[in-house]
Amino acid sequence: MTNRDRALGLTVVVLWGLNFLAIRVGLDHFPPFFFAALRFAVIAVPVLIFVPRPRVPWRWLLLYGVGFGILQFAFLFTAMRTGMPTGLSSLVLQSSAPFTVLLGAVLLRERLRAVQLGGIAIAMAGMAVIGWDRMQHAALLPVLLTLAGGLGWAFGNIGSRMAAAESGAEKINPLHLTLWMTVIPPLPLFALSALTEGPGAGWHDLTASFTADGWPAFVALAYIVLLGTIAGSGLWTYLMSRYPAGTVAPLSLLVPVVGIAASWAFLSERPSGISLLGAVIVIAGAFTATSAGRKSPAIAETAVLAETVPPAETIPAPRLVGA
Repeated sequence: MTNRDRALGLTVVVLWGLNFLAIRVGLDHFPPFFFAALRFAVIAVPVLIFVPRPRVPWRWLLLYGVGFGILQFAFLFTAMRTGMPTGLSSLVLQSSAPFTVLLGAVLLRERLRAVQLGGIAIAMAGMAVIGWDRMQHAALLPVLLTLAGGLGWAFGNIGSRMAAAESGAEKINPLHLTLWMTVIPPLPLFALSALTEGPGAGWHDLTASFTADGWPAFVALAYIVLLGTIAGSGLWTYLMSRYPAGTVAPLSLLVPVVGIAASWAFLSERPSGISLLGAVIVIAGAFTATSAGRKSPAIAETAVLAETVPPAETIPAPRLVGA
C-alpha cells in the first residue's frame, strides 16, 4: 500500500472511531432500527435523483448494501441500545477483519496460510476473554449482537470488492458505489422498525427532536451521514477496490484505539483490565490473520510474466485475423 493510501486509511480510522460517539448520541434519541434507516434514507433520496448508478452487477450491490448497511448497523445499534459500551463496541465490531479473511477464503477461494489461521484463533480467544468479562458484569447478548454486526460488515466488504472486480474494463467511481449502497437499507430497516419498534415510535422521536434539547441528535446524524458514511465508507471502498481484502482489513483494527480513547475522554467509560487484555489479544490476532496473506494473483502473475516473457524485440509481431 502506498503512503498516500495509508494516510487515507488512517483518516478512515479517525472518522470511524469518532463515529461511535455520534452513534451513542443518536441512540439516546432514536430507536435503533429507525435511526439506522434514517441515516441511510437522508443519503438515498438525493442519490436516486442526482447520482448515476455505477455499472456493477446488482447481486454485488445488494450484498454490499445488505451486509454493510442492514446487518452491520441493525445488530450494532441494537447492541449499543441494550447496553454495549461505546468503546468496547468499536473493538468487537472489528471482528469484521478476521471474518473478511475467512469469507475471502470460502467465497473467493483466497488461500489461507497456517499463520493466518493461527491469528484468527488468537482473535477468537481474545473475543472469548471479553465475553467472559462481560458475563461477570453484564449480559453477554450485546457482545454477540456486535459480533453479528462484524460478520455483516465482512459480507459488505466482499460485496464491494466483487462489485469492483466485475465492473469490467470500466473503472467504477468508489464514491458512487458507496452512495448507491445507501439505497438498499432504508426500506427494509423502516419496515423492521415498524414491526418491532412500532409504526409511529421513530417518527414521534423525530418530531420531538425539533426542540432545543434535540439538536445533539441532528449533529450526530449529520456527522454519521457526511463523515462516517459518505467520506469514511467512500475512502474505504476506494481502498478495497485497489487492494486485496486481507491488505485493507488490518487498518480497521486501529478504529477501537480511537473509539475506546474517545469514549474514555468524553463518556467516562473505563474498560476493565480484563477487557483491555482481551482487546490487545484481539488486535494482535486479527492483525496476524489479515496481514500475513500471500501476494494477490494479479501481482504474482505479473511477476511471473516479467521473468518468463522474452524481450519485446524478440517477439514476432502478431498477425491480424478476422473478427
